[in-house]
Amino acid sequence: MLSSLERTLFILMALGLGGLTGYLFFGIYKIVRRGQPAPPRKDLVRRFAVALLDVGLQKTIFRSRPILSVFHAFIFFGFSYYFLVNVTDALEGFVPGFELVYGGENGSFGVNLFNLIADVLSVLTLTGVIAFLVRRFLGNDKRLQFNPGVYLHPGVASGGVRLDSAIVGTFILIHVGARFVGQALRLARDAQDDPFMPFASLTANLFSGLSESALNTGIHVTWWLALGLILAFFPYFVRSKHLHLMAAPVNLGLAKQTPRGELDSTLTPSPSPTGIGESSPPHEGVGVRAATPGARTLLDLSWPRLLDGYACIMCNRCHDVCPAHSQGRVLSPSALEINKRYVLNDEFFALARGAAPKHTLLEHIISPEAVWACTTCYACVRVCPVGNEPMADIVDIRRRMVFDGEGIDSGVQSAMESLAKNGNWFGKSKRNRSKWAKDLGFEIKDATKEPVEYLWFVGDTASFDERAIPLTQKVAGVLNRAGVDFGILYNEERNAGNDVRRTGEEGLFEQLVEENLATFGKSQFKQILTTDPHSLNTLRNEYPKYGGKWKVHHYAQFILDLLEQGRLSVKTPLTHHLATYHDPCYLGRYNGGYAAPRNLLKRLGVTVHEMPRNQENSFCCGAGGGQIWMGKTPAGERPAENRIREAITTLTPLANANGYGGQKMLFLVACPKDVVMYTDAVKTTGNEDKIEVRDVIQLVEEAMGVGQ
Repeated sequence: MLSSLERTLFILMALGLGGLTGYLFFGIYKIVRRGQPAPPRKDLVRRFAVALLDVGLQKTIFRSRPILSVFHAFIFFGFSYYFLVNVTDALEGFVPGFELVYGGENGSFGVNLFNLIADVLSVLTLTGVIAFLVRRFLGNDKRLQFNPGVYLHPGVASGGVRLDSAIVGTFILIHVGARFVGQALRLARDAQDDPFMPFASLTANLFSGLSESALNTGIHVTWWLALGLILAFFPYFVRSKHLHLMAAPVNLGLAKQTPRGELDSTLTPSPSPTGIGESSPPHEGVGVRAATPGARTLLDLSWPRLLDGYACIMCNRCHDVCPAHSQGRVLSPSALEINKRYVLNDEFFALARGAAPKHTLLEHIISPEAVWACTTCYACVRVCPVGNEPMADIVDIRRRMVFDGEGIDSGVQSAMESLAKNGNWFGKSKRNRSKWAKDLGFEIKDATKEPVEYLWFVGDTASFDERAIPLTQKVAGVLNRAGVDFGILYNEERNAGNDVRRTGEEGLFEQLVEENLATFGKSQFKQILTTDPHSLNTLRNEYPKYGGKWKVHHYAQFILDLLEQGRLSVKTPLTHHLATYHDPCYLGRYNGGYAAPRNLLKRLGVTVHEMPRNQENSFCCGAGGGQIWMGKTPAGERPAENRIREAITTLTPLANANGYGGQKMLFLVACPKDVVMYTDAVKTTGNEDKIEVRDVIQLVEEAMGVGQ
């Protein structure tokens, strides 16, 4: 089909533009390699196979936004199939007589199937692109917007994402549209309808009045628009959001293999005193402890976090689920990743040559206020369709800010000082930690003095907060009634360090770990029981690195086991309660503890009416990541208030329909911090007469008939 001159021109374009694209990809590789070491990735063949399957089936996309995900799937499947279409079209251009345009009723099965899929996917792809362009440019979708005050790179603030979307969308429209029209022109030229190209055949009727010469010219033009445009787009592809098509499976295949609840250690950053304006030599070794912890510049982040910037789709799904963003605060995980990408593009050639970044992360990526707004709830990581971990960046930036003593909230600073001095964040004397255990009517063993089967690690909130202490005593009573051989550390227990580490205080975290492990070392026990999901998380997932390898249970699972073993029994099934259950982030998203609390409640006779956001998609209470320590309460609706309103909206129609009358609805939790946060939220939203916060242990006692 192509003349000799056209073939030569196409080959020269392919070599020149393809070579430039390869050079740019190599630059990305060099930049990502300059990131700090990360834990080694293993079993890569299997993991990449799984990643390709997940991407191919669009599994990660369909985690949220189901309608938009359908349109994305149209584009993905169409664009992926077009790789094969483009190969056959190139062969048609270069190989005389090679043509798959018409099979028809007498054509081969393979040709007809190929054409049918191409025809249908062309229309679906165009439909998907048009839907996204309408949403981006004609709609007013708030999910594409950022809260006032969110730091945006100048290129983003000036409309860079919109321009990129316009370029990518226009490219796909022209590329797919030209090929589709080209097929219709061929059918019109040959005066044939193909039942296996229904849409192209229908479109061919529009060109039936054109001359053969005009149709042939149109076929040539559309061929060049379809294939020549690909070559022209190649170099821009490397800088565009469309790069996620290749970066997503790579990022998913190289995702962290350690448990969700285990933070990567702080690793050796650039030895430059400032990290700015100097070249940084290659790092040596993997996992070397940092003299200066955390991240000040892009290159202080681990290499997977640099890859995140290239993989980002810029879809804002992460800030849809971010509790800080929902509150109107200046944190957007999406903005963090988009800003990284724009800085990587701006400084591409310098970074690829080995130069240091021109700016710090706090100057050109994220504001200090946004860094301290994160609750470390992991929702942004879970929902990201390409496996990005913006939360890991934030923790690393906090580590450096804490080390440098810059911009730390006064409440967090006060909590850290108390934790260092007293081992708890309440500012209470160590001697008061076990005060709650007095006057129980029975003695709890001291695990530091006599052997026990289960060490109950109680935690700070359960030990010191007046709202949580009665619940702690109930847990002790239930364990005692079941004849469990358990003990506590009494005044020797220290905060487990989960939230300390996530505020960036790595040194204090290690101090607390060392103190707790020293106490564990002089105690005799087989397994650990926890009340607090935050303690559960760090004891289960982070202490093993320091030698603390024990099986760790949450009390909801433990009590369920006691019921199933017959060591506890239900006397009064609680069928009369109208209740919903809230999944704590550190029990649920981090540790997969979804079934046990629900099965426990079911065993008690309680029917749980799920809120729209439940299990993996549960909404954070707002306490984690040090937020409960903050000295300044941000303006706007707090996450816990948002959640209480969601519960009331869920349960009220059921109450009205099923005649619950004046009975209070129940908001059930399995975390001491949740008790505190949601009890306050019920008051501040003025819903004390409608809904009551209860811990599941209260229902256990009620069903057992304790106190009746």
